[in-house]
Amino acid sequence: MSINLLTLIVSSTLVYSAPLIFTAIGGVFSERSGVVNVGLEGIMVIGALSSVVFNLSFADQFGSITPWLALLAGGVAGILLSAIHALATVNLRSDHIISGTVINLIAPALGVFLVRVLFDGRGETPSIRESFGYATFPILSDIPFIGPIFFKATSAPAYAGIILAGIAWFVLFKTPFGLRLRSVGEHPQAADTLGINVYGMKYAGVLLSGFFGGLGGAVLANTITLNFSVSTVAGQGFMAMAAMIFGKYNPLGAMGAAIFFGFAQSLAVLGSRIPLIDSIPSVYLQIAPYLITIIVLVGVVGQSRGPAANGITYVKSK
Repeated sequence: MSINLLTLIVSSTLVYSAPLIFTAIGGVFSERSGVVNVGLEGIMVIGALSSVVFNLSFADQFGSITPWLALLAGGVAGILLSAIHALATVNLRSDHIISGTVINLIAPALGVFLVRVLFDGRGETPSIRESFGYATFPILSDIPFIGPIFFKATSAPAYAGIILAGIAWFVLFKTPFGLRLRSVGEHPQAADTLGINVYGMKYAGVLLSGFFGGLGGAVLANTITLNFSVSTVAGQGFMAMAAMIFGKYNPLGAMGAAIFFGFAQSLAVLGSRIPLIDSIPSVYLQIAPYLITIIVLVGVVGQSRGPAANGITYVKSK
C-alpha cells in the first residue's frame, strides 16, 4: 500500500469519524448522569440545520471562520432541543426511550418544515460556500512519514474532537463536577443525601449531550454534505450511540469507537481503490457501517455496563 493511499484512507477516516466523535462524547455525558438519550439522531439533525442556516446567512461577514461559528450555532440549537428531553425525563418523569424517540421523530419533520419556510418551499437548503475542507498543520506535517499521513490534507474538526474527548475524560474522571455527575448516574439517592443537586446534574448531562450532538450535526453538514436535507444525518446519531456503548461510556473509548465507525464509512467511498477489497460490490461496503452498528448494539450492549441508575427516573421524595 502506497503512502499516498494510506494518507487518503486516514484523511477520509477522520472526516467521517468527526461527527461521530462529538456526538458520542455528548452521549457519554447524558448516560453518565443517568439519562438515556436515544434522541442523538434528532439533535444532530437540528444542529446540522442550524449550522447551515447560520453559514448561509453570515458567510459574507465572517469568511473562512464561518464554519467554526456555525458549529457553535449547531451546538446551541442542540442544547435547546435536548432541554425538551431533560424536561420530559427529569421533571415530567417520562420514559427515557420514548422521549428520545419523539425527539428523533420531531427533528426531521421540523427541519423540513423550516427549510420550506426559509427557502421558498424548497426541500433542501442551498449548498454552503464556506466549509471546512482539508487542513494541513504546519510543522507537524513536516514530520517524516507520520506528518504527511496524519497532518496533511486532513480534518481539523476531527482533531478538535479528539482533543475534546481528552478534555471530557479529564472533566468526568478528574474534577468534582465529573464525580458529582457520575455519582448521580450510579446512585442518585446517595448523591442527594450528600447535598448534590440530582436534578441539576441530570440537566447538565443532558444539555451537554445536546451541545455536543449539535456540534456533531454541524460538523457533518459543514464538512461532508455541505447543505441540509431530510437525509443529511441518515443514521449517524445511532452510529454515535453505538460508538458510545462500544466505548464503555468513556469519552476516550467512545472516540476510538467513533474512529472505527468512521473507517468503516470511508471504505464505502474508497473501497474501489484499496487492494483486496476493490472487488467487493460497493453496495456491501455502503451497508457495512450500519451492519456493524447493529452488531455492536446487539452483541456489546450486554457486555458494556452502563451507570447503575441509567434510565431510572429519580423521585426526590423516595
